[in-house]
Order: sequence, then C-alpha cells, then structure tokens
Amino acid sequence: MKLLLAFLAFAASVIAAESRKTAEGKPNILLIVADDLGWRDVGWHDSPFMTPNLDQLVRTGVELDQHYVQPLCTPTRTALMSGRVPSRFGPQALVPNVLRAMSPGTVTIATALHSLGYETYQCGKWHLGARPGWGPNAFGFQHSYGFLTGAVDPWTHKYRKGPYEDTWHRDGKFLTEEGNATELVAAQAVKWIEEKRAPWFIYMPFGAVHTPVDAPDEYKRLYDGVKFDDDPKLHDSRLRLGAFVSQMDAKVGQFVAALERTGQRGNTLIIFTSDNGGLTKASNPYVGTTPGSPMNSENTPLRGQKGELYEGGIRVDAFANWPGKLKPAKVSAPMHASDWFPTIAALTGYKPATDLNWDGQNNWPLLTGDTKRTEPRTIYIPFTKGDVIRHGDWKLIEVKNGQPQLFNLASDPYEKTDLAGVETKRVEELQARLTEMRKGDRTELPDDLVGVPK
Repeated sequence: MKLLLAFLAFAASVIAAESRKTAEGKPNILLIVADDLGWRDVGWHDSPFMTPNLDQLVRTGVELDQHYVQPLCTPTRTALMSGRVPSRFGPQALVPNVLRAMSPGTVTIATALHSLGYETYQCGKWHLGARPGWGPNAFGFQHSYGFLTGAVDPWTHKYRKGPYEDTWHRDGKFLTEEGNATELVAAQAVKWIEEKRAPWFIYMPFGAVHTPVDAPDEYKRLYDGVKFDDDPKLHDSRLRLGAFVSQMDAKVGQFVAALERTGQRGNTLIIFTSDNGGLTKASNPYVGTTPGSPMNSENTPLRGQKGELYEGGIRVDAFANWPGKLKPAKVSAPMHASDWFPTIAALTGYKPATDLNWDGQNNWPLLTGDTKRTEPRTIYIPFTKGDVIRHGDWKLIEVKNGQPQLFNLASDPYEKTDLAGVETKRVEELQARLTEMRKGDRTELPDDLVGVPK
C-alpha cells in the first residue's frame, strides 16, 4: 500500500509538472460578470452613474457592442461556463434556480484551463447549484468563495428564507463573516491576483448590482448634490443603485491596480459582461433589512428589461481588454456568452478530447481585428417564455401562446416596428432555423433532480 501511494503521489507530481510546463507563457484570464447591470448603467452609455474604471478599460480595449446573453442569471452562467446554450441541459437551466444547472462531469472553462496547468478560482455568485456538491469545486475550480445561490443581502450574506438561506461559503464549506459582500469578494480576488500563481483563471461574478441593492456610504457620497427624483423613496432607490454600480467599478479598478502592481497587467486578458439586462424596479425577498428598489436600472434606448427577449433583456454591456494584444476598437458583430469558452480554448491552445458540442464559436480573430465576420451569424436564445433566433440582421421572437415578432436590427435597433405581418417568408425561414436549433435541447428534468426542494 505504501508503495502504491508513493507511486500515485509521484505520478501526480509528474502530471502537475507537465501541466505547468504546458501552461508556460499562457495569459492570465480575469472573467468579470456583473449582475443585472442595465445597458445605461455605465458611463460609456451616457449613464448618470460614475464608472471611470470600466470606461477606461472600454476606451483602451475592445467594446463588444452586440454581446448577447440569456435574459436571466442561471441560463447565462450556464452558457458562459459550458459553451452551450442552457436548454441543452434541461429546463432547470433556463430559469434562476437552486438546482444543479449543468450535468455532472460537464467540461467547463475552468476544467479545460486547469488541465493546461492553470490555477482556477471562482469568487462571488455561483447560481449553478445551491448545494455544495453542485458548487464551483465540482466543475473545475480549485478554489471558490462567495455564495452559491442567486443573490444575498450585501450585509447579512443571506439568501431567502428556507433551506438555502445560509449560502456564504469557502470551497463549499459554509461560514459566517462580517462585512459588505462586495468588499469581501473583491478583496479575495485581489489576494489571489497578488499570489501570482500564473497562469491563473479568476472567474469573478459579482453579486452587484442584483437586488438587494445597497453599498457602503462612501459610494453614496459620490452622488452628494445629485437629485435622482423628487420622490424621496425613488431618489433613495436610484442613489443606492448608483452607489452599487460605482462600488463595483471601484473594485474593478482595484483588480487592475493589483495587476499593475504585481507586473501581471501585460499578460492578463480582462473580459467583462453582464449576465442580463437591468431590472427597472424590484422588491426585496432576501433576509435582511435592505429596502426594495422601486426605481432601479435603465436599459434605454434598448427596448425591454431583464426577463424579456427584447434587446434590453439580452444585449448587455461588455468588453475585452489586453494591453499590447487587443487594440482599441468597437466590434459590432453579434456575439453570445457561449462564445467565450471556444474563444478562450483557441487562445490558450486547449483541445478537448471529445466533441463538447459547443454552440458558441471562436471569436478571437474578431477581437484582434484579424478578420471581420462577413457571413450572417445565427444566435439561438432559448427561454421559458419563448425563444429568439437571430440570423444576420433579422431577429425573430417566438413567444409561447402568442404571435411571432420580427425585427430588422440594422434599421430598427430599438425594436419599434414588428415586421412579422409583412415579411412572412422570412418568418418561416427563421422558424425553420429555430426548429433546427431546438433539436439539441433537453426538455425533461434530469432524473436525479426530480423531487429535490427548490
């Protein structure tokens, strides 16, 4: 037995050494996801909120002007981690859920990068399974910290009342800590950056700016003298959101400062996106005393909001930044959250042992400017209320128990004119594409999730 254990330890050390050798020279990757950030909640979209750090990264990076996601939290995170649209895993992945979203053994970005010798970290919101056995450490992350559920009160760190109320954890072990949630997770990410265990992959999904909306007073003082509304409750609601947005922005600035301080900035790709559009108002069902938000995010001039299939629900603030590698540019070609896994795989040289059935595609040549997409791209966005198929400039929304809606986004980016009644052949063509895309969907709940408390 001692000989066997010694052999296994030796074999593991050899594999780890080979992985580190394979990873030499590969970039660090910092993937930041904002939560419920509205299109007009950032400075580069003329927001009343202050986001100087994000604005600087956009100016010096690649702005992704048509970056699509799913209309809700869990579905987007599923697509982001797996490279697949969430409907491939079952109906539990199409809604905000405490159930496990991805199938056991799903190869994620973290799984892939760890196989190349990367240190893999997740910090903040998970929302792909609220039980520790469904957490980040089960899907390729060596280290994780934050909360497993869809949100927590920023001060109590608690979810909604019920079996998942206590969700704050480190590596799947629940713990109790004092402090503001955003400050805590950001400090942990900075610490990991400073450890310089390169190459590393840090997945930083903020809880900001999801309800409950609040931030420390220092961020509220940034808006001294600003009157958001004559109604004191509406003013307070918008003030808290502005502070929350600015707090998240300040934390991103701390990440950049840590990269510069440790000499890692030039070898770090920063990716930023929101998980869906903003919510114009929200109640607060979470355990704590934070007020609700009767006046919240803005997505103007886009139509719609979180939970809807119009552009305001699925087209989000996004960019990529890597000094010396990505020149300042604005990419207007449509992209989807599921593209990031294939793109990162191509960048790092990851080649899956089997076909992972990605729905996303490698967009690295688009980001570098080496190529411009000329062929129309098809993007499929499944949802419980209906589905979207976008092909080229045409977007079809097919809602359940309702009439399809058709928009030409080149001439009508704000979806003011429904052309379904006059472009009947195009509707039929897009419906045929939608039918084809749906063939890979899983419509039944996985057997092991049937009867699990939600």
